Amino acid sequence: MLSLSACREEQAAAKPVIYLYPEEETAVTVKLDYAGALTCTYPTYGDGWAVTACPDGTLTDDAGQTYSYLYWEGTDTIAYDFSQGFCVAGTDTAAFLEDALAQLGLTRREANEFIVYWLPQMQENPYNLIAFQSDRYTQAAKLTIDPAPDTLLRVFMAWKPLDKFMEIPAQSLTAPERTGFTAVEWGGCRVR
Repeated sequence: MLSLSACREEQAAAKPVIYLYPEEETAVTVKLDYAGALTCTYPTYGDGWAVTACPDGTLTDDAGQTYSYLYWEGTDTIAYDFSQGFCVAGTDTAAFLEDALAQLGLTRREANEFIVYWLPQMQENPYNLIAFQSDRYTQAAKLTIDPAPDTLLRVFMAWKPLDKFMEIPAQSLTAPERTGFTAVEWGGCRVR
């Protein structure tokens, strides 16, 4: 895994999930151009995902199977940016994530799914160094969604467990207003 130094080792992008919320039932194709290797997808990725998306976020494939989101994982050597972020006590991680994810534009349901995935890995650490990624992540994991959403919200957390508190400039957290056809992705990576 990537350390805070310039070392670039293989690491895993864990549980990125993609939600699709069109304004009306819509056939949607999603393609991922990832600077790494996909290790798991569900439903099966193939040449991309082709689903019918409903306004409530329900996705249906050609076989009639329904999904809450599109899921992928992969390995990469992305050098995540820790020049700004947060050092959070493990015991404060749930409250921190609830607040940060709301600022980043996730709905309560999306934030809940994010937190229940990551919290068990983070809450017992003395501290967690957390930096939400933007350009480094989006350039390494490019999404093409057809038809294009009116709002695309991508939340990716790089984090590292720490034994003691570390000073770091605070990161500004903002989100676009969710209007029209909205696509949301969240995921993360534990950096070693």
